[in-house]
Amino acid sequence: MKIAVLDWQTVSVNGDIPTTQLESFGEVRVIPMTAPEDTADNIADADIVLCNKVLITPEVMDSCPDLKYIGLFATGYNNVDIEYAASKGIPVCNAGEYSTNAVAQQTFAYILDHFSRIRDYDTAVKNGEWERSPSFSYFPIPTGELSGRTLGIVGYGSIGRRVADIAAAFGMDIVISTRTAPQHCPYEVTDLYTAASRADVLTFHCPLTSQTRGMVNAELLDHMKPEAVLINTSRGGVVNEADLAAALRSGKIAAAYLDVLEKEPMSPDTPLKNAPNCTITPHTAWAAYETRSRLVDIVCSNIRAWLGGSPANKVN
Repeated sequence: MKIAVLDWQTVSVNGDIPTTQLESFGEVRVIPMTAPEDTADNIADADIVLCNKVLITPEVMDSCPDLKYIGLFATGYNNVDIEYAASKGIPVCNAGEYSTNAVAQQTFAYILDHFSRIRDYDTAVKNGEWERSPSFSYFPIPTGELSGRTLGIVGYGSIGRRVADIAAAFGMDIVISTRTAPQHCPYEVTDLYTAASRADVLTFHCPLTSQTRGMVNAELLDHMKPEAVLINTSRGGVVNEADLAAALRSGKIAAAYLDVLEKEPMSPDTPLKNAPNCTITPHTAWAAYETRSRLVDIVCSNIRAWLGGSPANKVN
């Protein structure tokens, strides 16, 4: 069995995740990163291709006649033409729920950053402001409690559910907006615009589809409170970046925290680069060591299931 790994650099940092598990399946060819024009050549005669964000197009599949299986180091699969793969009998299997804990954790890192202002107070202390304070307690920067505030969650998959559970522990009020009505949901379920209008924090945990692309736009932002915070750890395409930048510049909303952008790595031309009150992290919510280790475990488990005749996490 020949396996081509097309963008291992997106999974392993300085070799911290070994390829030992993959090597148990056969001959492994590891490519750190693959340019679009090199995809077919890097797959070559492989039976299995594993990737994170490399585009697997019909042309690539037609150029690689030995290809029998596509495995993803990701939950999202919009980089693969899954319908064409199905027509060729090639299963496409993703790694669902590997990042639930890490993404929920980073979502609350953003929320706590905004309401507790730790970074701002650390800067103030290092600038000597506390030393000059006439009072023992120096608090010119407003902070706020999470208890009693409303968290709007768009998308109620594994990450959305975990975020809701953490929010409940903080005493937040929770409203859910999701494409399909969830069963046994203990929280209020409402439409997107109602959730946006009520939320003190509106956080997105939905896949990128034709329905969700650009859903954070001027119309949605008009429904939000001026003191509200927007968070996106889902996919960059969910946000119309020009509309969000305009809303931040005009004070239509208070702040945005983003871990994903429309173009990654970030383009120097993104309107959000210098937008006020906009915190951007470079797609790191999923990147904890434990999370990446779990990801490789799931990918290998998927391969074993496919070899056993029962593909797991098959998206096509």
